[in-house]
Amino acid sequence: MFAIIETGGKQYRVCVGDVLDVERIDVEEGASVDLKVLLTGEGETVIAGKEAEGKTVKATVVRQFKAPKVVVFKYKAKKNVRKRQGHRQYKTRIKIDAIV
Repeated sequence: MFAIIETGGKQYRVCVGDVLDVERIDVEEGASVDLKVLLTGEGETVIAGKEAEGKTVKATVVRQFKAPKVVVFKYKAKKNVRKRQGHRQYKTRIKIDAIV
């Protein structure tokens, strides 16, 4: 059984037991969180739309962390313009417990 969930403006295909890194969810480590289901399926059967509205995915927050640094370098040729900048995104690692 799988489900398509939405969190942080992105969609993920998950199964029970999956561990994935998503945009930061503001809850403590070890806490449980319910995620919105867009679509669910098992074998050839797919449930979407109004039938999938009542379903949720239960997940446990494993860890809050920062992703590796991304270096942004802006450069304009022949103008002596160079700008170096770094960014680290906040992430949350979650483990999928159940699709209800």
